[in-house]
Amino acid sequence: MTVPAEHGTPGGPLSEGDPSGPVSEGKPAPEAAAKSKAGRNLPAAIGVGVGLGVALILILVYVPLVWIGVVAVAMAVATWEVTKRLREAGISAPRIPLLAGGQAILWLGWPFGPVGVLSAFAGTVLVCMVWRLFDHGLKATPQNFLRDTAITVFVASWIPLLASFAVLMVLQDDGAGRVLCLMIGVVCSDVGGYAAGVLFGKHPMVPAISPKKSWEGFFGSLLFCVIGSLLTVTLILDENSMIGVLLGVVLVITATLGDLIESQVKRELRIKDMGTLLPGHGGIMDRLDSLLPSAFVTWLVLTVLV
Repeated sequence: MTVPAEHGTPGGPLSEGDPSGPVSEGKPAPEAAAKSKAGRNLPAAIGVGVGLGVALILILVYVPLVWIGVVAVAMAVATWEVTKRLREAGISAPRIPLLAGGQAILWLGWPFGPVGVLSAFAGTVLVCMVWRLFDHGLKATPQNFLRDTAITVFVASWIPLLASFAVLMVLQDDGAGRVLCLMIGVVCSDVGGYAAGVLFGKHPMVPAISPKKSWEGFFGSLLFCVIGSLLTVTLILDENSMIGVLLGVVLVITATLGDLIESQVKRELRIKDMGTLLPGHGGIMDRLDSLLPSAFVTWLVLTVLV
């Protein structure tokens, strides 16, 4: 639903501007003219982002429980993308139990709340461990068991567990409004960071992880996100403006860290994007990197303070 991340758009070693990636020679490819300074096809990215955003707003306003299904489908696709990339890198993350367990984590939050989420997560981790232990049969000695199971638990935590808080949020009073606070806040962070980063970005934040992410972009994200969160919390939830300011600050921090986490994952896997499903954006997971940790902190802040 978001536009491309700011001048610090996360990317692996193949991202533009990344000194560890290959250097092209001669004239740029024809499609390069359509790309922004962040290395994305900006018109396509905006079109996809606006279309997804309008669809999600309509769902949240008119049929908020459908949001659970939207989250479930998105997390299934994201899990498929990540496990596919891991397999390409020689890492065996059990795909079937991750997909099935991820759905259990999300859907059991509907009738049973946090207890259902936690129980499903623990069950998923246990099944994945056993699955990986015997995936080559009872007589074969497992190879790289510790590495693969640790990465599997990371994927289960990173994708369905964090996403479950977006499900728990929509089930609360004013749930649709709370989810809108999350989505609008992250969009404002992305837009502010992109604009400030492209226009003013000169000082890299963490060049070893994401060469294009700048401090100027971060402060642009902070400004836009605080304003956006203040407005959504006061106008949609009718709550104290200081809650909106606090939410805006923590959203920028978690969204930025989410970008950096995926950037490092992609860097280690030596890929630019997790997938190709969304033109101008990459894969589903490339649009969820900042939303997933932000879902947790939004649920936490609004649950405690509202």
